Amino acid sequence: QVQLTESGGGSVQAGESLKLACTSSTLVFSNTCMGWFRQAPGERREGVATISPGGSDTYYSESVKGRFTISRDNAANTAYLQMNSLKPDDTAMYYCASKRWPGCGLGSEYSSWGQGTQVTVSS
Repeated sequence: QVQLTESGGGSVQAGESLKLACTSSTLVFSNTCMGWFRQAPGERREGVATISPGGSDTYYSESVKGRFTISRDNAANTAYLQMNSLKPDDTAMYYCASKRWPGCGLGSEYSSWGQGTQVTVSS
C-alpha cells in the first residue's frame, strides 16, 4: 500500500511563499507520476501541478502557472511544490498524489493520496 506524507503547509500573508514536500517510504518514485491537488471548503478538488517520473514533463493549472513550481528528487523519494506570490484564492487543503507512469497530466486518474496539508493565505 502506497503511503504519501505531505508537509510544509501553514498560514502566510498574500505575496509570501511556501514550499510543500511529499515523501514516501513505500513508493518506487522512479516510475511514478507525482501530483499536487487542492480542495477549498465547498469546492471541488482541482489539479495544481503534476510531474513525470524523470521530471522532464510538468503540467500546471492556469491559476498557478508562473507562480508555482513542481519538482522531485527521486533519490530522496520526495516531490515538492514551491509556491510563490501566494494569493488568498490559493487557500485550500493541498494533497500529494501518485500514479504509475504513463499519463502524468492533470486530467489523469491518480490512485494514491496523502492526508493533505493546509495552506492558508490572508490578505
